Amino acid sequence: MAANTDRNSKPSVYLQEPNEVQGVFNRFDANGDGKISGDELAGVLKALGSNTSKEEIGRIMEEIDTDKDGFINVQEFAAFVKAETDPYPSSGGENELKEAFELYDQDHNGLISSVELHKILTRLGERYAEHDCVEMIKSVDSDGDGYVSFEEFKKMMTNKSGNNSQAEPPK
Repeated sequence: MAANTDRNSKPSVYLQEPNEVQGVFNRFDANGDGKISGDELAGVLKALGSNTSKEEIGRIMEEIDTDKDGFINVQEFAAFVKAETDPYPSSGGENELKEAFELYDQDHNGLISSVELHKILTRLGERYAEHDCVEMIKSVDSDGDGYVSFEEFKKMMTNKSGNNSQAEPPK
């Protein structure tokens, strides 16, 4: 999940456009060679706070690397992102969404706060002010509590329309 700016210049957490996918891919591709190695994948996951084992990195690489050359190219990455945001995921899709959610939910309270989002984006080298992260949270916070729950995260990740309208707090 990468932070980007939509047509109205409001921060967003959707990967909608090819250039957004390319931007996230470039974050993973640390050496800029146009492909993501297992070590690069492990580095990004570590920056996100994940203690992913070598075996798990291997499994992830195997899943995404469809041409089996040992690397993830941008087309494979884009296909993976598209599959992960499919509104009708395969049986493992929800588990993978839950794992992604847990990377952002640093205090494991079942909610993503603007502070947690800011920490993760900073670790990924993104430069957003904390108020930008508050706006990103608001853009998907349908119940107006100031946090993103797993259900809100799931809706955001499976949103195909790209509608980033800001939720109104309950009155």
